[in-house]
Amino acid sequence: FFGHFSHRSEWQLIKIDYKSVFTRECTQGDYQTWHLLNQGDPCVMGQKQMFMKRRPGSHCMQRKDYPRVFSAESCICTASDFECDYGYDRRGDGYCSPSFWFYPTAVSGSCSHGRSDFNGTGYRQVVSNNCKQGMKELYTARRQPCPTQPPRGLQLVTSDGRLMALMGNNVTFLVSLEEGDSLKMNIWFDFGDGITVSYSNLSWAEDGIKHVYKTAGLFRVTTLAENSLGFDSATLYLHITCPVERLHLSAPVVALQNTEVNLTALAWPMHSRIVMFFWWIGNSTEPIITLKGSLSHRFSFEGMTTVTVQVSSGNTILQDTRTVAVQEFFKSLLLSFSSNLDEYNPDIPEWRQDMEKVIKAALLKVSDVPKQNLLVALFPGIPTIAELFLLPHTDQPGSSSRSKEELIRISEVLISVLNQNLVEFELKPAPLVDSSSTQHTSALLMLLAVVFVGLAVFSIYKFKRKIPWIHVYAEVNHEKEQEMIGSVSQSERMPKMTPSDFTSQVELLDNELQVRIKACRGRGASAGLARSDEYEFRSGRVTKRSSAEAP
Repeated sequence: FFGHFSHRSEWQLIKIDYKSVFTRECTQGDYQTWHLLNQGDPCVMGQKQMFMKRRPGSHCMQRKDYPRVFSAESCICTASDFECDYGYDRRGDGYCSPSFWFYPTAVSGSCSHGRSDFNGTGYRQVVSNNCKQGMKELYTARRQPCPTQPPRGLQLVTSDGRLMALMGNNVTFLVSLEEGDSLKMNIWFDFGDGITVSYSNLSWAEDGIKHVYKTAGLFRVTTLAENSLGFDSATLYLHITCPVERLHLSAPVVALQNTEVNLTALAWPMHSRIVMFFWWIGNSTEPIITLKGSLSHRFSFEGMTTVTVQVSSGNTILQDTRTVAVQEFFKSLLLSFSSNLDEYNPDIPEWRQDMEKVIKAALLKVSDVPKQNLLVALFPGIPTIAELFLLPHTDQPGSSSRSKEELIRISEVLISVLNQNLVEFELKPAPLVDSSSTQHTSALLMLLAVVFVGLAVFSIYKFKRKIPWIHVYAEVNHEKEQEMIGSVSQSERMPKMTPSDFTSQVELLDNELQVRIKACRGRGASAGLARSDEYEFRSGRVTKRSSAEAP
């Protein structure tokens, strides 16, 4: 025996010695026979068994080789010695019948023509049952030759069970057949991309059939099994995806209220039938889902409306957003530019956004249009073309006819201003700036250094008369002041020039700098150290003006 005294104690092994009680070994006379019965039936598991047990009152010790079973005899098989086979259920009358999903006439796929297989009867002998004869011959499965049957139950799946794969990856297809001679079966595959393969029997496809798709799309994969008695087919629809790298949403800058407009989303690379577009318009809580990158929509409310599109392809999701000004009416003008501007057009969204700000700022200087009522949009591509939008005042009282007349008046004024060459802007080449944190720090330090040098120069210029070591410069300026005072009167005769009256090199540089500043202020252009190109509107066009031309 073994156990433990409490839950906290370790296991204890207890050995009991009965030698003081059973002082002798059992003999033949100490035993009697005992029959095992099952509710009075001596046949248990197909056998009649007789056991030997010790007589009551015999206090003897049994030997290790004590034979417990005295005799065993097999019984005649009855229905109770059998159970229902796989695919069969026992009915109320005790007989086994096929289940609703089981086809007893079906032949195993491994049963080919010229071989034999067991034909089940719906019964099988209970495990460890030793009955003989009787109903055993009736219930035992019989071997019979495999019949030739047409293929049935052809199935086609992928090895991972998924219906989606990435372009360029291996896809493994598995084929199985419920009925039919697999060794005498022709198998044909169509991968949907123009490639087909065939095999003389199904054994060639036991390990799967591998295929690589070189293009993205939705493919219809078909397999066909055929023999002399018939055929069967299976179909699978496979999605081959490719990650989307870029997304661009094209939407009108201004749209009329309750008028249908087209929204277009361009995805690169673009593969039809596998890309899904989600459109969010305004404050909508549910998106509009399309399989094409275009959508027709009517805006019902005036104001600025945000349009967002998301593209989903495989595990990739990209998003782009545009803002549309919805108005009851508006006025627009097309602006074309000279070909020399195309030389500086890299045709990228960032350049177009910068040019829109430049053109808008130039137009605002010569017009009294509020900033929020004037919009400029540059079209992609070359030649460079822009469109000017004039929006009505949202807070202006009065009828819509007055607002329309006001827009017409403003547009005529702008056209007149453009025809008179009163609108101009200046483009300056700028260095490329990295967006990393290191470059931001360097730019900030350089800005601080420039400010410090500027303050130092200003201090020297302001207090130059009080600094002893620059007395020559102060003396030159003093002589310059005397010369300017003497030249005010036109009636006085010019005195004789001396070497000290000639302007020094420092003063010449100072005068040239002042003249340039005044010239730039007069033209309304900004001064820069780098070379600049100027453009002006002429009859709705922007032309390049040389540096020698008058402003």
